[in-house]
Amino acid sequence: MWRFESAHWYHPILTFHFQSICYNAKSQSHQSIFMLLKTFLFFIFTSTLYAQLTLESVYYVQGKEVRFSSVAPDTRDDFLITTIEQNRYSQKIKSKDLLKLLAKHGYKHYTANSNYINFVLKSPVDTSLIEEKVRNYYKTNYEDISINSIIVAPRGYLESLPDKYSIEIKNRDFLSSEGIVSVKTTENKKFFFNYTVVADVAIYKSRDVIKKDTQLTLTNCIKKSVALESFQDKPVQNIGQKQLQAKRHIPKDMILTLRDVEILDVVTKDSMINVNFFQDGMAITFSAKALQDGKVNDIIDVQNNSGKILKVRVTGSDMAEME
Repeated sequence: MWRFESAHWYHPILTFHFQSICYNAKSQSHQSIFMLLKTFLFFIFTSTLYAQLTLESVYYVQGKEVRFSSVAPDTRDDFLITTIEQNRYSQKIKSKDLLKLLAKHGYKHYTANSNYINFVLKSPVDTSLIEEKVRNYYKTNYEDISINSIIVAPRGYLESLPDKYSIEIKNRDFLSSEGIVSVKTTENKKFFFNYTVVADVAIYKSRDVIKKDTQLTLTNCIKKSVALESFQDKPVQNIGQKQLQAKRHIPKDMILTLRDVEILDVVTKDSMINVNFFQDGMAITFSAKALQDGKVNDIIDVQNNSGKILKVRVTGSDMAEME
């Protein structure tokens, strides 16, 4: 939505509002308010400008001539950056040299997070099958995910793919928005592709500190949608569908992952529970003291009123039955 021309900026909606504010401020002789708004909007504009002018470490280009439009597709001031050599399919440029070139053409607000910028000739191969494999992989591993786009590119230049091949993705690559796919041919030859998934994932965050063994509910957790970047472990996405409890002390505002939770204990140690005993078509129920915590289908020890220790299977909240 922003358009950058040389060292100038233009945004149609914000410019309209800015002009309206200026008119009203002047017409009412509120010069101090006008100056405050002017300073505030200038801060917003410059902050956005700097945030959006960070160079990527890799750009995929359509031809051997690398032009500024490869970096800024909407530019009207296009110019040559470099040319990929005849027998090569990529060209690296030192970030500081590229920044100097951009500054020479009036683009002084670019920055770089890497020492080199790599321009890679885009391969003509059809990556739609690989993209679909990546899409299904992420949808299988996340119960609630909205995928906006998937970008797949070979790590080296490829003219074509074999007619038959298998696609492999590592088990835990779904925790990150970026990964590597290997394509294996029938002759056991491998090609590698980089991919990037732009997606939003549903997660739960702790509203406040949650103590160990506390049941997780929508009272102490809040559901949010966040951009997929990188998780340490798979985020919890099913509070409300499963009865879960905190496996450890959980700080405030923390994204809950599978390492932080476990199935809720429906029987707690030292509590009195009802035990059902079935024999010859008859059901007998008696009370017993639980000697350990238990989840549904756990086998735990209980002690009846006469002091005898029995093994029972947990069937529900404060309920069990003898095997």
